[in-house]
Amino acid sequence: MTIIDILESRRTISYEFYPPRTAEGIPAVFRSIMRLEQYHPDFISVTYGAGGTTRAFTEEIAIRAQREADCTIMAHITCAGQSQPEIDGVLGRLQNAGIENLIALRGDPPAGEADFVPAKDGFAHATDLMKHITANFNFCLAGACYPEGHVSSPDLRTDMEHTRWKVEAGARFLVTQLFYDNDDFYAFMDRAHGAGIDVPIVAGVLPVLSSSQIRRFTQLCGASIPPKLEAILERFADDDDGMREAGIDYATRQVQDLWEQGVRGIHFYALNRSYSISKILDNLRLPGHEGLVAAERG
Repeated sequence: MTIIDILESRRTISYEFYPPRTAEGIPAVFRSIMRLEQYHPDFISVTYGAGGTTRAFTEEIAIRAQREADCTIMAHITCAGQSQPEIDGVLGRLQNAGIENLIALRGDPPAGEADFVPAKDGFAHATDLMKHITANFNFCLAGACYPEGHVSSPDLRTDMEHTRWKVEAGARFLVTQLFYDNDDFYAFMDRAHGAGIDVPIVAGVLPVLSSSQIRRFTQLCGASIPPKLEAILERFADDDDGMREAGIDYATRQVQDLWEQGVRGIHFYALNRSYSISKILDNLRLPGHEGLVAAERG
């Protein structure tokens, strides 16, 4: 089933997982997928490691989840480190396995490098990759968007123009980068509507697990830490267990507000873990996503 068909019929809950560095880590990923499956996600996505074995693990996890998980699968594909023929090989295998949904991304520069350099005979931008996929394959395409602007965008106007190009290139819906101030998301939605973007936009949420982790992530992606969250990070700077519980409370309130304001979907960045997301969904008991524990409580 295509995700755009799901989004047009109901509001969604979904999760994102990433391939482990070695094959020995794959069973742990599937344990998390299966634990979270009790909350009836509408789809799950698997991120893409450009080049090397992690790229193969992305395919393996996505194709296996397509067979074993009781939900729709969205695979990631990036421009990074691959020629067009290599990308076509991946896309052909995914399509032959029955995967219908794909999110197309530029990808990040290699570690230690500031600028993205396309591979020989590859693609330089997500929009180029999307146009190629739309012309040659039959996937329901998604694109990424950035409530506070992409880290390399010079300003929000330019960032929104690039977002509109993704929709024009074939993106049927958009998934946001993580954010911690819902006002940033609402302001982005206003800008998107003003730019004529009318595809569904799904909000990406990352529950905080540790103070150092979230400072590192937000610095990398250009997201801000609002004062309320900053105070929590300082309070639990040396207490990861306490930070995880505080992160569950913060994300619960964040998702509750988004849901009440009519967001089309919530996409949890799971980091291959299930505890925080399961607690958030237990707290919220969203219709159709109550889970076994919440259902047993009545």
